Amino acid sequence: MKTAIVTDTNSGIYEAEGKELGIFVVPMPIIVGETSYYEGITMTHALFFEKLRGEEPIHTSQPAPGDVTALWDRVLEEYEELVYIPMSSGLSGSMQTAALLAEDYDGKVQVVDNRRISVTMRHSVLDAIAMVKAGLCALEIKRILEEKALESTIFLGVETLSYLKNGGRITQTAAAIGTILNIKPLLIIKGDKIDQFATVRGSRNCKRRELEEMKHVADEMERKGFRIRIGLAGSFQYEKDVEEWKKMARDAFPGVEIHYDPLAYSVCCHTGPDAFGIGVSSCWEG
Repeated sequence: MKTAIVTDTNSGIYEAEGKELGIFVVPMPIIVGETSYYEGITMTHALFFEKLRGEEPIHTSQPAPGDVTALWDRVLEEYEELVYIPMSSGLSGSMQTAALLAEDYDGKVQVVDNRRISVTMRHSVLDAIAMVKAGLCALEIKRILEEKALESTIFLGVETLSYLKNGGRITQTAAAIGTILNIKPLLIIKGDKIDQFATVRGSRNCKRRELEEMKHVADEMERKGFRIRIGLAGSFQYEKDVEEWKKMARDAFPGVEIHYDPLAYSVCCHTGPDAFGIGVSSCWEG
């Protein structure tokens, strides 16, 4: 059976890379004021940060149901079935919407409750591609990805507290004190939730702590017998900051291949610029 993989840009995979991987990608909408843009298409990296620094409110939205089904219909002209991997159901309603839409497709569309975002969501897509090559059907791929969903962890450091304050995740007083004391929150994303893991003085110390914590998580996963993937993400505005983060991670994990993606805009809206993340997940080894 010919099975396609479809994901959205929260995975860090845009249309051009999707074509290289042989998959299909739904661009996430970005709303600035009353104007809609699409991640990786009409919303570029430079434009996003220009808008983020501006006065107009900026947020992400679910893809329009008609846009999702139009892509599914086009894919199903060539494939017999498809697996759709959207962002975590705990971070957006897009998975639930897609699951409802899939009910009209007589089992030809399997929507995965992936419970991941950013680099670990990319890892799920890579696993799904491997499963298609191994001959698994869409329903089997959905089952395995959902069983493996929590075999992943992301740590995310935030440079500025103002965006967390604007999103109501911390109080104005806490943001003001944190800014004065140069305190950086270290967040953890596991499954459906984003929680504060620790607070650290200074960006470089926060990056070091993040890498230390990830080493503990990665070592524990390997002790359990998992083969792991590690990925980096960031909302850096300048390439020199990207390269510094990559070097710190590679020094912390020598000999490990580490991929870097810009942080998904749906996360950047809450973290602001210059956030830095690292994620680990288990690899499927069918």
